[in-house]
Amino acid sequence: WTITPALILIFIAIPSFMLLYSIDEIVYPQITIKVIGHQWFWSYESYDLFESNLKTIYQYDSYMTPTDEINDGKLRLLDVDLPLYLPTRTHIRILITSSDVLHSWA
Repeated sequence: WTITPALILIFIAIPSFMLLYSIDEIVYPQITIKVIGHQWFWSYESYDLFESNLKTIYQYDSYMTPTDEINDGKLRLLDVDLPLYLPTRTHIRILITSSDVLHSWA
């Protein structure tokens, strides 16, 4: 009766170890985004890390959409006026911080 649970654990452990190893691999990101949470809005910044002076590529603030402007299918407290769009199949580093309050980035 001990062989079956052992095989199940091995069957679960092998993919888990592969995933743990892949998490530790350091991949140089192609894009670095700094997300700053403020009390009522988010700030997004992207830097050119190849420049020695860290030149800002873009920077903007994203505010919540007012309740009277929300269309059908939008979430009341999660919809913003300028959402952050990121490319697919790209290594991206996201640095999340807060200026005045603790936030959850949804």
